[in-house]
Amino acid sequence: MLYPTAAAWRDAPRRKVLVFGMSGLGKTHLANLLRGAGDWFHYSIDYRIGTRYLGELIADNAKAEAMKVPFLRDLLLSDSIYIGSNITFDNLRPVATWLGKPGDPAKGGLPMAEYARRQEAFRQAEIAALRDTAHFAERAHRLYGYSHFICDTGGSICEWVDPKDPDDPLLNALAKDSLLVWIKGDEAHTQELIRRFDRAPKPMAYQPEFLARVWQQYLIENNISEDRVDPDAFIRWTYAQALAHRQPRYAAMAKWGVTITPDEISALKGQESFTDLIADRLGD
Repeated sequence: MLYPTAAAWRDAPRRKVLVFGMSGLGKTHLANLLRGAGDWFHYSIDYRIGTRYLGELIADNAKAEAMKVPFLRDLLLSDSIYIGSNITFDNLRPVATWLGKPGDPAKGGLPMAEYARRQEAFRQAEIAALRDTAHFAERAHRLYGYSHFICDTGGSICEWVDPKDPDDPLLNALAKDSLLVWIKGDEAHTQELIRRFDRAPKPMAYQPEFLARVWQQYLIENNISEDRVDPDAFIRWTYAQALAHRQPRYAAMAKWGVTITPDEISALKGQESFTDLIADRLGD
């Protein structure tokens, strides 16, 4: 690990962490808390994906929808209006909207072939954004003078690595430059995430093999064709399975770093208490 002991962590002039775990457990809350202290640079993987790697695709998707409306079509073709995404750290909806959901087009669904294509584009974009972590850590210090750095990852990071492989290239690159911190939820947190998702289902990124398996299973169990699938019904049905699929992958990744909980994040008062919490995990 980058900081093998609590003393190394406390004495480091530059502290760099990468937080990972299920979406909704406090990664961005923690990043905002540290950024508010003034000494921490917040690098959001999802923001980087939406602005650098998928920005053009997201804008083109919005333009394609606008072109279906005669009034907007004429304005677009005459360069009278501009369409772009207004993505922020706290509003990542443009990425999710572009990623979409598979199923009945009449209900806003995408054909599976198109959905799988977008999933692959997202996978490549997320890996590229993760590989940019070291660059942004160095840039934040060199250009802006930030002492410390936090990488706020998406929930799907565990889908693109093999944490059981000590030679996994992406994990090795990330662990070399940041302390990996797993935010581990318990069963109560998981059930709350499921309830929250059921109220407002959102697009997700899936490992290709997992997606292919659950899609075929859903079609068979419901005796339904691809173009008749209710998009929200499918991703609601898939969500709990996706969490169960990811949990052991997160746990294996945790061996590359340290583990904290959402409740411990909620109790933090500032960067000093965060420093103490990580030092405790490192053995202080």
